[in-house]
Amino acid sequence: MLKRKENAYLTVYLSLILAVVLSLCLTLIEGTRKNAFYLDTECITDIGLNSVLAEYHRELLDQYNLFAIDSSYGTALPGVQNTGNRLEFYLKHNMSRDDVFLDWLLYRDFLGMKLESVAVKKARFLTDGSGDVFRRRAAEAMWDDLNISLLEEWGDWMKTVTSEQLTERDIAEEKKRLDEELKDYEREEQITERQWITETQWITETQWITITVDNPTDHLEAIRRKGILSMVVENTSQLSNKKFSSENAISSRLQRNECNKGNLVLEDSPDMDELLEQFLFQEYLLRYLGFYGTESNKDHVLDYQIEYLLGGKDTDVENLKYVVNRIFAVREAANTVYLYSDQEKCAIAEAAASVLATLATIPEAADVLKHILLLGWAFAESIYDVKCLMSGARVPLMKRSDTWHYGLEHALNIGGVSKDMSSEGMAYEDYLRVLLALEDKKNMNLRAMDMVEADLRNTPGNHTFRLDGCIDALEVKVCVKSAYGYDCEIIRQKGYSTQ
Repeated sequence: MLKRKENAYLTVYLSLILAVVLSLCLTLIEGTRKNAFYLDTECITDIGLNSVLAEYHRELLDQYNLFAIDSSYGTALPGVQNTGNRLEFYLKHNMSRDDVFLDWLLYRDFLGMKLESVAVKKARFLTDGSGDVFRRRAAEAMWDDLNISLLEEWGDWMKTVTSEQLTERDIAEEKKRLDEELKDYEREEQITERQWITETQWITETQWITITVDNPTDHLEAIRRKGILSMVVENTSQLSNKKFSSENAISSRLQRNECNKGNLVLEDSPDMDELLEQFLFQEYLLRYLGFYGTESNKDHVLDYQIEYLLGGKDTDVENLKYVVNRIFAVREAANTVYLYSDQEKCAIAEAAASVLATLATIPEAADVLKHILLLGWAFAESIYDVKCLMSGARVPLMKRSDTWHYGLEHALNIGGVSKDMSSEGMAYEDYLRVLLALEDKKNMNLRAMDMVEADLRNTPGNHTFRLDGCIDALEVKVCVKSAYGYDCEIIRQKGYSTQ
């Protein structure tokens, strides 16, 4: 009986295949572990950063529609280290398996992750760049409410103001020089009188008299010296008497170098140029800060906050007085430009000046008197205009004959109101838009931050709030090690920008 010879080719072949497959599987498992470790580190870092950003200051968002991390977390000492500690807490929590049900029985730690270090390398505060970050975020908050028609109107107003030099001309100074020039026409004149003693004798007496031209606008200048505010506001006793001390405000602390400063650069916005940002920022301020006529929010540290941005004074009254005088100066310049362009009104002023000069026996003073009358006329019309604005009416930036109010006679007496207040033209708020556009960018940023910070300090639990502790964006470095011999270092940058 023959025995069949057995061979082991198949067994050897399967053994070799199994070794290769097993090596491949172990390599794949190790590669999976390594890649999962890197991926999990990235995910945990992103989740941790999102968790930190989710701790934005609620009151800042509610009142001013701004997102920022309050790095003080309710204390008096803000700083990036506090935010770094919060991020470390979230990272450790996300790496922990303590909240996994029966993890010791059902699961094995496949990654063995351990947080080595967390560091906030860079940060950007709202107050960086003298408030440029605050300005950008405020403008972005208004992006969805961009009013194109108002933007175009605002552009037209600014072109008119610039081309007519309405903010550069000092009409009051021009009027003062003309008044002084009129005085130069004063002269002394000799008069000889004869008095009879008898029918054939008389005594001759010589006297010197001063011949002057009465200035018909002297009482208007008296009103100017008294103050414009009292002429354009019906009841000054009802004006806000609130005061604000800027000693510990953000603007003062920045000057004393007592503020947190970031090192994360604010990049240019691809969708927003400087002019558009300026317009949006102004609209943000007008929406969220108070001004004359909108004194409904009694929690504001000042009622006339927009006026504070322009005036920078410590009291509401002083700021309002400053703004009223600025608006009056614009109206006076605009009205002067119109009067000199209206031939009919120039002829009226010329005729009146000629009569006054003739009566004073100084005909050569007629030309100076004409200019004095025109500037006095513009002054009276400007008083009326600003009074209309303060009462809620509108006044065109550049008037026409049908929108002009005073005749010359009534102007010299500040009386004779015969027309209803106009609903055409620019409102008080629109004149504020013009003045804000002319204000220094840095001053407006700092004063706006003063108001925001002071208002938030008036809210419960925020008496130590500091705007220079509010983080807009941060860059962090996270180092993680694995129990299986891997390590990972990640640098991430995140912030609240919507652009």
